[in-house]
Amino acid sequence: MNKVTVNGIDIAYERRGKGTPLMLVHGFPLDSSSWNEVIPSLEDKFDLILPDLRGLGQSTTIESQYTMSDMADDLAGLLDHLGVEKTAIAGHSMGGYVALAFAKKYPDRVSGLGLVSSQAAGDPPERKEGRYKTAADVTEKGVSVVVEAMTPKLSADARVQAFVRGAIEKQSQAGVSGALKAMAEREDLTSLIAAFNFPLVLIHGDADALVPIDRAKEIKAAVPSANFVELKGAGHMPMMEFAKETAAGLSSLSSS
Repeated sequence: MNKVTVNGIDIAYERRGKGTPLMLVHGFPLDSSSWNEVIPSLEDKFDLILPDLRGLGQSTTIESQYTMSDMADDLAGLLDHLGVEKTAIAGHSMGGYVALAFAKKYPDRVSGLGLVSSQAAGDPPERKEGRYKTAADVTEKGVSVVVEAMTPKLSADARVQAFVRGAIEKQSQAGVSGALKAMAEREDLTSLIAAFNFPLVLIHGDADALVPIDRAKEIKAAVPSANFVELKGAGHMPMMEFAKETAAGLSSLSSS
């Protein structure tokens, strides 16, 4: 992977294809390789930018606390390095939270927004408390805590589960813990999303056990113009479970 130093840390990234810039932001606790199966369907239309978020994949592990806004700043720094002024941005799960933070902070740099198995709402108190407890468990016992708890919830597909298990096992304790805390402290951007003046695509599986599809339906109700792609039978990993359909949904950002 390529690496660039932004905000004092190394951000790893891949760049593939040609066309409209599209940044694909991975979810928790994965890395940019989670997008691999949609790349063949997108690289003829898009200049794909695939970063590893701070603390995950091959990017620098951070010991101090950070936020979704900090991760959005990392992406802005990466775009500066690449000479890309404006891009469509799509995020999976936690990557959607980062994409929303980016859209809030840098709206003039966004040509379109995609949320894949994600939501605009913040954590309710009990969920926030649960994330901090899991972060403490990871620090004490290692990432196996998350491997065992999350793998069956991410997908019912054995092939996808095998990928997810391997991807999580490669992550650092500090990176997983830091991401959990950042998610716990994220803003609720539900009221802001309707004010965005760029195209929005929502891609969600009706069998998602982590982020219920109702979260996407709530956004669609607030933004009737959004392109809502409901995937029957998909869990939390539609870019692997239904790669072609997910890519087709993201392709609607090509005219942004």
